[in-house]
Amino acid sequence: MHYPDVYIGTIEQYPDFSLSAIAKRQVDGGIALTPFGLEGDQQAEKSYHGGADRALCHFPREHYAWLRQQFPEEEDRFHPPAFGENLSTLGMTEDNVFIGDIFRWGETLIQVTQPRAPCYKLNHFLDCQNLSPLLQQSGRCGWLYRVVGTGKTSGDRPLELLTRNSEVSVSEAISIAFHMPFDEEQYRRLMSAAGISASWSKTMQMRLVNRKIEDFGRRLFGK
Repeated sequence: MHYPDVYIGTIEQYPDFSLSAIAKRQVDGGIALTPFGLEGDQQAEKSYHGGADRALCHFPREHYAWLRQQFPEEEDRFHPPAFGENLSTLGMTEDNVFIGDIFRWGETLIQVTQPRAPCYKLNHFLDCQNLSPLLQQSGRCGWLYRVVGTGKTSGDRPLELLTRNSEVSVSEAISIAFHMPFDEEQYRRLMSAAGISASWSKTMQMRLVNRKIEDFGRRLFGK
């Protein structure tokens, strides 16, 4: 059983990257899960965050220990929910969670839709300029969910895997999207994974149309 710590945040102004709800606080007790996420949780740039396919963000707690080893002088920064996640667990990682997995969580049902794509705001928020590319290259990205069934839930309700709907792990999706050279077969494989988000399906389709991989620089480092 995997019991998540649960976090929500509200939009704040930051000097280095404008508006964001990356700073989260832990929720104790019950909370409602709506089609667009946890009640009270906000997203600033909705072109990249939130929406039906990105209603919840999950970041494995075990990644923080690895990050503290990479940045020993800033180790006090690396504790949940430093990455703006809504859910943090032990025992669920990119290797054993798959695109399309449906979990029961309390009264609710949630489905894995895509890996998280690390962005430059993490660099600024945690004052580590190469953090986002490090997360992307290491495959420690976390993942996002859509809400299949709404209702009440809480951190003392476990995430229970109900159905596995594809053969593409989150780790494989990260590798296909971020690590491999251009590979039409793998892009088609990822697009065919049940539950894949519309935005990731579009990205893979545009690679096939343009015959090239998009530039990651703006997302990872900002303007």
